[in-house]
Amino acid sequence: MTEDEARSWIRDRYGVSRETRLAAFVELLRDEAGKQNLVAPSTLEQVWSRHIVDSAQLLAHAPEDGVWLDIGSGAGLPGLVIALLRDVPVELVEPRKLRTDFLSRAAVELGLADVTVHTAKIERTKGPAAVITARAVAQLTDLFRIAAHRSTSSTVWVLPKGRNAQSEVEEARRKWHGSFHVEPSITAPDSLIVVAKGVRPR
Repeated sequence: MTEDEARSWIRDRYGVSRETRLAAFVELLRDEAGKQNLVAPSTLEQVWSRHIVDSAQLLAHAPEDGVWLDIGSGAGLPGLVIALLRDVPVELVEPRKLRTDFLSRAAVELGLADVTVHTAKIERTKGPAAVITARAVAQLTDLFRIAAHRSTSSTVWVLPKGRNAQSEVEEARRKWHGSFHVEPSITAPDSLIVVAKGVRPR
């Protein structure tokens, strides 16, 4: 997917106004990337395909309402992208203060009143979430262990993964009940998305 195709993908699905708000976020991200290592520098030339659409595609697998919890938000991917595309409460949990400073500042500058930023590990937060995302945070088994207290029987976990997604699911099934399936990513042939529901310990 080229950068032009990625922007068209966003525009066709969410309209010009949402694309414009995402473009403002991209500028904030590019600027901050020169000050701290938010994303791999090599990906900034493909920021729309590698990061924006890669985050936005997760919406297709999630319910439309309820709190969206993003663990290890880092650069705001996917959390800030979700907040810019869907009008739901979004919680961003990130332990590194430099990054949460950026997330808080970006949320204000982008007018995202429904975004809450926590400078904390996920284990220290509380409250049920309708959707949980985490991009490159931990293996499934470890992620469920540290974040299951934020889920209910109806929570949907939408988790971008690499080519080892299926083996992570098989390992997780040894310790966790739930409905698990793996979806292809539209942005990279070797990327997958794990969608899980009803996650609870065995």
